[in-house]
Amino acid sequence: MPRVSAKASQFTESVIREMTRLAAVHSTPGRPVVNLAQGFPDFPAPPEVKEAARRAIAEDVNQYAVTWGAPVLREAIAADALRHHGWRLDPERELTVTCGATEGMIAALMAVLDPGDELLVFEPFYENYGADAILSGATPVHVPLDPPTLERPSFALDPEKVRAAITPRTRGIVVNSPNNPTGLVLERTELEALRDLCVEFDLVAFTDEIYEHIVYDGARHIPLATIDGMAERTCTVNALSKTFSVTGWRVGWVVAPPALTAAVRKVHDFLTVGAAAPLQQAGAVALGLPDDYFAGLAAFYQARRDRMLEILRGVGLEPVVPRGAYYTLADCTPFGMDDAKFAERLVAELGVACVPGSSFFSREPDPGLRGHAPRYVRFTFCKTMDTLDAAAERLAGLEAWR
Repeated sequence: MPRVSAKASQFTESVIREMTRLAAVHSTPGRPVVNLAQGFPDFPAPPEVKEAARRAIAEDVNQYAVTWGAPVLREAIAADALRHHGWRLDPERELTVTCGATEGMIAALMAVLDPGDELLVFEPFYENYGADAILSGATPVHVPLDPPTLERPSFALDPEKVRAAITPRTRGIVVNSPNNPTGLVLERTELEALRDLCVEFDLVAFTDEIYEHIVYDGARHIPLATIDGMAERTCTVNALSKTFSVTGWRVGWVVAPPALTAAVRKVHDFLTVGAAAPLQQAGAVALGLPDDYFAGLAAFYQARRDRMLEILRGVGLEPVVPRGAYYTLADCTPFGMDDAKFAERLVAELGVACVPGSSFFSREPDPGLRGHAPRYVRFTFCKTMDTLDAAAERLAGLEAWR
């Protein structure tokens, strides 16, 4: 048999997407599995946005757009950054439209990293980042977040652990805030500490900010590139997917200084050529929605977060309280099994899909985190209240597992 590449041998397929596949396998007519594994909403996207996509197709906006993005969308992204963050960026020289944030991140990493470079990744981490580093020829180096305690029921960043992980080979750092899977939202002081390290060691920051508008309890998202000294050394990745409930559209973007943007555009060109032209037109409409849409988004999801926390606590799964994004990790150890076994039984026996938490940890987690990888399972709550109520009914069956 032909051999596979060393790169492809270093990581598995997505565990998140595998759990969605298992949800389909275990669904039966009249009783589909409640999928709280993969982060896609089960409610409609805004009607204005869908209508804009239909109109663009009907008007024959069906051929290639400019490779690095239709001007109307790039201008809308720049206007959005100014409106929400006071961030002025040049849509001609600092923006690349990509096929979702997933392509945006790999395009940015491939544009900057070389074989032998090291990339710092906070742990627990969204599973794509490690594979992205490997596909870029770099080595992911995991920096552990401080695990939850009784006094602080959430993960936390320790900048000194970041400093300790930096070596002469370190080239960049991935920053995901609001964070998947922990719900961590970095404060300005934490971002400034990361800025100081990036400047001191000449690092490039790759920021995944796709959950920027989904924050809770007074938290505020601050783009790292808006911190003094970071605009020239940050690749900011974002997309339409989460803010507008269009995860299947695959329209994202990368904001970077001109020299890095030129490199990102070259990589993007040969990865995918360009994002779907009619959906770029609709994306410009989405970004122009009124302020009350964005203001209402956090409240909309906070109600779902609070319901999810209530459900989990009610069945003996103590959750990590997220301050952003739309996931929560929950401790499954009271049921006497590790995360993989728990997730497997949950989808097969009770008809609820979640994600084993170990998929968000490296194979050899930091000693301070050891024991946390198999402790957690992740649930998403980007669902209708009816869906969450259905999950609650089924999770009540956990009482029999005690």
